[in-house]
Amino acid sequence: MANEVSIYDPRTMGRVVTKLPPVYTFFRSTFFKNEETFPTKEVDVDFIKGSRRVAPYVHPVIGGKTILNEGYETKSYKPPLVAPETITTVDDLLNRQPGESMISSRTPAERAVLKMSSDFKKLRDMIVRREELMCAQSIIGGKIPIIGEGLNEVIDFGFTNKEKITEAARKWSNAKSDKIADLERWHKHVQQHGFTNCDMCIMADDVATAFINDEKVKQLLDVKNYNLAVIQPKQLPNGVTYIGTYHKLGLDIYTYNEWYLDDWTDPDPKKATEKPMVPDGTLILISSKANYSMYYGAITLIDLLTGKFRTVEGKYVPDMWVKKKPARRFLQLQSAPLSVPHDVDSWFVAEVM
Repeated sequence: MANEVSIYDPRTMGRVVTKLPPVYTFFRSTFFKNEETFPTKEVDVDFIKGSRRVAPYVHPVIGGKTILNEGYETKSYKPPLVAPETITTVDDLLNRQPGESMISSRTPAERAVLKMSSDFKKLRDMIVRREELMCAQSIIGGKIPIIGEGLNEVIDFGFTNKEKITEAARKWSNAKSDKIADLERWHKHVQQHGFTNCDMCIMADDVATAFINDEKVKQLLDVKNYNLAVIQPKQLPNGVTYIGTYHKLGLDIYTYNEWYLDDWTDPDPKKATEKPMVPDGTLILISSKANYSMYYGAITLIDLLTGKFRTVEGKYVPDMWVKKKPARRFLQLQSAPLSVPHDVDSWFVAEVM
């Protein structure tokens, strides 16, 4: 039990204890590497669909054969606005801050600067977590649900490369299921329809456990003189764990242990629970060379002194204003992010449990 603090007793102030969850960005950093900002509220994206058509044979006298252009499809998206804000009151500036000496000579102005820096980091971390969740949702479901106060819509990319195993005998929780055959079938499907070699398999924890404990997989690992597969778990940065490699497909297997807390979609505190970025029972086949995009729409602010609007192009746009009675300072960080996977046939998602 903590003892009551007396300012007359000699004591040493220990370092402030701050335990904040890290901000992991595996999906965003690995696959959505291309970043662009726009001066408009909407973003137009061109989707080009290729094919495996072969060149025609022609007679030397007749000459060439005209090939029709396959064209492209343009879709317009409106990046949703996120704008977390925080408030600084007089008490925040006059009272001692965590970790600050009880006889500190720090001024309220100095505390204001420190709190502003801390608040900006907190708000930016929240936005980055939202971006990571958007990237995960656009890959796993091919849709980004935009749900909030006064909002209930879905950004749908038309993703169809997914399968949900419903037969009990084929579920990966069944020891008789053929997990290797499933991986090979899905891998071949993306090769044929998405023109991509998937070299990464991201599994939920329960899926990875079922996979490495499967007897058929274990027998595969026991093949001598032919290193067909290897299981060698290793912790990697950004919340990722490397499980092993299935060399026949050149497929590295990972788990991604990151969670998010969404207490905005449903304000009921009893329903605000931490959820995994990769849902239980799910796996993803994808290419590490994927170069999807993070787009950022324009942010419009108003100048309280002149009453004029101004539009800002950028990833994160800060804003600040004050109110009196009582004295408060509002600090807001705005962003309009949108994760866009350009080729929706270039990966595969399966629900296997």
